[in-house]
Amino acid sequence: MNLKLKIAIQKSGRLSEDSLQLIRECGIKFNNGIGKLKAEATNFPIDFLLLRDDDIPGYVADGVADVGIVGENVMVEKAQKVEIVHRLGFSKCRLSIAVPRGAHYDGPASLQGKRIATSYPRILGQFLAQEGVNAEIHEISGSVEIAPGIGLAEAICDIVSSGSTLFTNGLEEVETVFRSEAVLIAQPGLSGGQSQTLDKLIFRIKAVQVARNNKYILLNAPEDKIVTITRLIPGMKAPSVVKLARPGWVSLHSVINENDFWEVIEALQAEGAEGILVVPIEKMIV
Repeated sequence: MNLKLKIAIQKSGRLSEDSLQLIRECGIKFNNGIGKLKAEATNFPIDFLLLRDDDIPGYVADGVADVGIVGENVMVEKAQKVEIVHRLGFSKCRLSIAVPRGAHYDGPASLQGKRIATSYPRILGQFLAQEGVNAEIHEISGSVEIAPGIGLAEAICDIVSSGSTLFTNGLEEVETVFRSEAVLIAQPGLSGGQSQTLDKLIFRIKAVQVARNNKYILLNAPEDKIVTITRLIPGMKAPSVVKLARPGWVSLHSVINENDFWEVIEALQAEGAEGILVVPIEKMIV
């Protein structure tokens, strides 16, 4: 039974760094020397292929790689026969339409008859069709943001993270077309052994993701506040409660979601909690 997976990962850039960091946090060890396009894990049945991001959906669809990590925007634009098996939650961005600052824009209808430069003609075309807009799409690769300045187009549709590049080039973001994040994709019909390995990989990824979103919290509190504090930090089932040598006091240990952290801490202090410690969690199995 073939258990080994071949996973395609972007060979350079932020998505590559975040993908490889996730793999390391999953406890998978490998050596990807500088310039190498292939690496093998030493403690997990997986090989790594380091490729251009635009090529990953095609390689997965053709079976050169079994799975891959790629931006959802690239996956949708390439329209290959692959499926999302897990969302990874990093490298979030949006594909947006931008126009020169000060230009009139009153919704998608304002794009009627305009020239729009983009590296994502499929996604943009689908958006325009949905809005009933007939516009001229100019497909270009790289430096899309300069198109209005050189007279190639009246608008652009490009990936936006912070918006600083648009600002530098005198552009204003006016419409979000598509929201994207890193996704784990696979070719349909993996063998039974490879499916088992993929399930194990996803299990590890989920444990890392849950840990990133939660913190371990320890605090001291009056014993008569246990019920109230338990409502504030219920944890996965219930907090652990340990009696302290100090009469009438206990130590509570629990898990708190990162998004609720500061509000909960303030509420805990209001209920008399002291000595609050918050510790990162490396892995979390739920």
